[in-house]
This record gives sequence, structure tokens and C-alpha cells, in this order.
Amino acid sequence: MKKTLLLLTLALIPIGRMCAQVDYNVIPLPQSVAIDKQGGSYQLTSGAVVSYPSSSEELRRSAEMLCDYLQESTGLSLTAEPDRRKDAAIILSYPKERSTESEAYTLTVGKKGVTIEGSGAGVFHGIQTLRKAIGASNTDTIQLPYVTINDEPRFPYRGAHIDCCRHFFSVDFLKRYIDILALHGCNKLHWHLTDDQGWRFEVKALPELAEQGSIRRETVIGANLGIYDGVEYGRGLYYTQEQCREVVEYARERYIDVIPEIELPGHMVAALHVYPELGCRGEGYEVWTEWGVSKDILCAGNPKTLDFLKTILGELCEVFPSRLIHIGGDEAPRTRWKECPRCQEKMKELGLTDEAQLQTYINSELEAFLAERGRTIIGWDEILEGGASESATIMNWHGRELAVEAASKGRDVVMTPMEFCYFDYYQLRDRSRQPLGIGGYVPVSKVYTLEPVPEELSPEEARHILGAQCNLWAEYIAYPQHMEYMLLPRLSALSEVQWTQPKLKDYDGFLRRLPRLIELYDRLGFKHCQSLE
Repeated sequence: MKKTLLLLTLALIPIGRMCAQVDYNVIPLPQSVAIDKQGGSYQLTSGAVVSYPSSSEELRRSAEMLCDYLQESTGLSLTAEPDRRKDAAIILSYPKERSTESEAYTLTVGKKGVTIEGSGAGVFHGIQTLRKAIGASNTDTIQLPYVTINDEPRFPYRGAHIDCCRHFFSVDFLKRYIDILALHGCNKLHWHLTDDQGWRFEVKALPELAEQGSIRRETVIGANLGIYDGVEYGRGLYYTQEQCREVVEYARERYIDVIPEIELPGHMVAALHVYPELGCRGEGYEVWTEWGVSKDILCAGNPKTLDFLKTILGELCEVFPSRLIHIGGDEAPRTRWKECPRCQEKMKELGLTDEAQLQTYINSELEAFLAERGRTIIGWDEILEGGASESATIMNWHGRELAVEAASKGRDVVMTPMEFCYFDYYQLRDRSRQPLGIGGYVPVSKVYTLEPVPEELSPEEARHILGAQCNLWAEYIAYPQHMEYMLLPRLSALSEVQWTQPKLKDYDGFLRRLPRLIELYDRLGFKHCQSLE
């Protein structure tokens, strides 16, 4: 559905003093916003104090971030100081009965100033709401209408994915990406670290894996038509474990959990290039220079395969504290397994009737290995084909039927359906007006209509729908600005799917609120699509 040119024009209004008007109807829309009927307001000026308890390191950090956010978006200069409740303009505090698990917060503005109360995560989300309510402006004084906002997210899993295998993105950009997610209330970053076209995670026990597996001799040009650029890509482009820890810590300070993905048993050609003995053919593997799905996957009948994977996942667990560890599992053709004597012998040994069960055997071994370390596997919905365990979390990308099947059997599910959540698809019908995409068409309006909970599920089954996530595969996304363009403003629509209760959602209302957020994008220098469909 196309909207009027007026809405698009509003999105491009230059930043100026006229933008200082505060509006608490932000994106994502809070669950409850009660403006004081008397119409009073509190005046926030430069030099004001943001107070936090001296005993809390996390609230100190959030107070300093709030000062930085408002300096960046308005020029307003505030200072963060401990235990200044009596004369502070903004007070950050925990509730009397503190719950570290809750992401709820209460934001109040009254005669004495602003108070944001909640757990560490709750206070941080309240700060994002205040930040977006104030918006982008150039001013020394901001009038904050009296208000009480009670808010909490609808879903516990609010994610965004990034593929750093097909094209590599720097640690600095990953931090910027995390900042974008934080602005939108996301709390999960799904980091795709390995694939056919490049291995990007350092394994200290296997140093050559990243050193050699990160390099492809050339890259296909354009839409995978068999023409190549002849230019080597990826030498040295992988993340050391120290860099991964740096990203994890940066995300943790913004209440975002980083979920790493080691893709297996398919999408492993980069690894097979380094260790050809782990493939069914045993030779002739090169880091893939094209896009798509390779028939070559890890040999399930080779006992060294599980040792290899456990070595990798063991080190991964030392670097990433996330409870969920993503093992991929998608697009793993079993053609080689049907032809491989070792794989067929393994099936006989285990009493398996088809190759899908052989993949489940690998998954189960790794699931037990990770469980010993307090972790749980998450995988793409193909892991259901051979009978995934009830403890496995399913990332649904194919169809709602699979989500219904998984949730009805007690498995947790994260919804990432292609037709709503694949942000590597075009966001405008006219492809000539956009950078190259992988295909498809997912406009903002389509994203907004996603309802993650299938209506077929009972209330008890519906609890297994943890939330939703957008996916950004990087076959055709080589640069940070392109990545941001594909993400924004679609993430704003998804954030309301992830955060806001369905009864409060209204697309026309969303469009009226969007220009204000886009002004903030522009102030922060975020690249975004400037048209909506």
C-alpha cells in the first residue's frame, strides 16, 4: 500500500528548533502513556543533573549514556552524578522490589523532574523512550509534558541477524549496528560467523581454520550469473576471540545478548577447504566464490567430524556467554551422505532409516555437549526434519505450519518468516531505485503486518513463541551504508511487532510517528530508505 507524498516529505524535514516538541508516542509504541490532564510540563535545561545510585555500576553507565544520547541528538549538556536525588532533573532508580529478569519500566515526568524506574534493562529501555520522545533538535531547553508511562515488551526475544561471512563487517560497524538495535528495543543479536564463502571466527586450537578459511580467491559479480571479479577477498578478515569478547561486552552494556552461529553440517565449504578429510569426497574443496547451496557438507560418518565441531563449540562457549548457541542446520543437502560409504555405515550402526535422522544424530551429540556447559541449541527449522529434541529452540523461516508443529510439541520458536523478515529482500517494487538485493519484496507495510503468534495455537502453546527476528544475509550487501539502508526503516516496523501489544498497533498511527524517528536517524547519520510502500 502506497502512502501519500506528504508522509514521505515529513520524513525529510530538516532538523531545527521546531523539532524540540516532545512526543511520547514513540516507536515502538509503549503499552501505556498517560499525559497529565492539567497540561503541566517540566523544563529540562543544559547543566541539569542525571542522578543514579552510587552503589550501581550499571545505572551509572546508563546515566552517562543518557547524557551522551541527548548531547548527540539535541546539543543539551547534562551531567551524571551519584546520589543527587534531591536536586536532579532526571533520576534513574531500581524499584523497591527489584526483579533483574523484568524489562519493564516506569517513566514519570512531574514538577520535580523525570524518574525512570526499573531493572537495569528496564531503565535502559526507558532511556530509549525518553531519547526518542525528545527527538532531534538544536536547543538548550526542552519542555517535557507531565506524563506517566508504564511499559514492557511483549516478547522476550526481539532480534536482528547479521551475516558477516559473505561480506565482512568491522567491529566498529558491529557496535554501530548494536546501537541501532538498542534504539529500537531489540535484545538479541544473531551473529552469523561461518559459511561456505568465509570462516570468520578464530579457533585457537585450529588457527589455520580462520587464517585460510577466511579467504576466497574471487567473488561472483552481481546476481550470481557466473561472472567473477578476479579479486581475492577476505585475507585476514575474521574476528579474533578478543574482538568477539569486545562485541559481546559492548552489546551486554546495552542489554543485548549476542547469539553466535556456527553453521553445520552444511554451509561448511570454507572449513572443508582447510580440512578436506572432513568431507565425504575428501578433496577438491575451495572456499566458495559464488552464492547458493553447495552439495558438499561435513561427513557424518567420519568420527573426526564431531571432534572438530566440539573443539569449535567448546571455544565458542568460552567467548560467548549466551544461553542459546545457533548450530544452523539449514540448506544441508544429504546427496553426499547417500553416496558416502562411511555415512551409510554410520546409519546402519545407529539403526537409522534416512539421512535426516543422521543430521539429527549430529545435532543430538552437540546438544548434549552444549548442555554440559549450560547451553541450549537453536537451529533453523530444517532441524525438525529428523526429529529435533524438545529442548531445541527452532528458528522458523519457511512457513507458519512448522512453527505450529514445533510449538504444539513444546519447543520454543523464534519467528523469522521470509515474507516478513528477510531484509536482504527489496523494500520497494521498483528495483532500479535501490541498491542490489537478493530478490523478493518486503516493504515496511508488509513487515508491520506480521503477527508472530499463529492463531492455531492454544494459550499454553503460544507461550513457546519467544518473539521475532529480521535476517540480513550479506551476499549482495558489501558495505555498512548498504546494510543500514536495508535495515532501516524496516526495523522500526518490526520493533513494534516485537514490543507492542497487538491491540495497540495501528499502521496509519505508525506512519504518523515515523517521521520523528527518521529525523533522529538523520541526526545520528544512519542510512535509510527514504520512501515507503
